[in-house]
Amino acid sequence: MNKGLIQVYTGDGKGKTTTAIGSAIRAAGCGKKVIFFQFLKFGNYICGEEKILKKVNNIKFIKFNEPSPIFDKKIDINKLKSNSKKHIYKAIEYINSGKYDVVILDELTHHFKYKTMKVKDFLKKIKNRPEYVEIIITGRYAPRTLLNNADLVTDMKKIKHPYDRNIKARRGIDY
Repeated sequence: MNKGLIQVYTGDGKGKTTTAIGSAIRAAGCGKKVIFFQFLKFGNYICGEEKILKKVNNIKFIKFNEPSPIFDKKIDINKLKSNSKKHIYKAIEYINSGKYDVVILDELTHHFKYKTMKVKDFLKKIKNRPEYVEIIITGRYAPRTLLNNADLVTDMKKIKHPYDRNIKARRGIDY
């Protein structure tokens, strides 16, 4: 890899995390070292992708025990922000360390929405990362500043979704 880019997968449609997982597997299969950070995904609950990614050579998977305000509207946002800020800084350390070719920040955009960290500050902190480090960021509500600074942006637009008909997420299909 010559120059690492910033990729953003956002929007209200399904497939953002799945796209990031595919990118992680592709990179690992080509001998790249990948670290996959998962923010705001069901707290302690283990999703299907976690089980598999932890078994793949060249992928380090780190899931933060953060409950998601997306799925639980009763969460104290201020407490979440306080606890999550250190997780973002940990990810930034790995980005700048040069130990990984690809760094995936799954659901990071929500932390920008909740103002856990300003996008401008995040971009400033990763500006001097080794030039080969690719960064993939997923999540809804990607702020304009992030989109303007990304090299690739995909907006996953929902046309129709089972949730709209009160069909709950299904294990092994949706998580």
